[in-house]
Amino acid sequence: MKQTLLKLFTWWNGQTYGTQLWTWRFGELVGKDEFGNTYYRTRGGKIDPTLGFERRWVIYSGYAEASTIPPSWHGWMHHTVDVPPTDEQYTPRPWQKPHRPNLTGTPAATRPSGSMLAQNRRPRATGDYRAWSPGDKS
Repeated sequence: MKQTLLKLFTWWNGQTYGTQLWTWRFGELVGKDEFGNTYYRTRGGKIDPTLGFERRWVIYSGYAEASTIPPSWHGWMHHTVDVPPTDEQYTPRPWQKPHRPNLTGTPAATRPSGSMLAQNRRPRATGDYRAWSPGDKS
């Protein structure tokens, strides 16, 4: 019952019934990325008369977070490139790092050494300044 209500009313926990119906009626599966997101376009690459180009959409695996879309799929989703990564023979360069989603707000977020949330304590002051206190005339 809970899953049914979630699917009916929330769009951030995967696809809703409306999206599922739209995808079933008009969508064509293009591919899947390493995060489990699935990518669709209008069946047959049909041009939407309202937009002037084909519709492309993603159904997220789990929580709907746009930063989980890797750069290759991002380019295709935003019509920067016409060929989806599944149809392309691309080998990443040795200097390229694998895509990581935005980890802000998660336990895996980056915390610099001066942050109060960092594991170690804040570094001591170097003595290159003198703290102001009320009543100081200098």
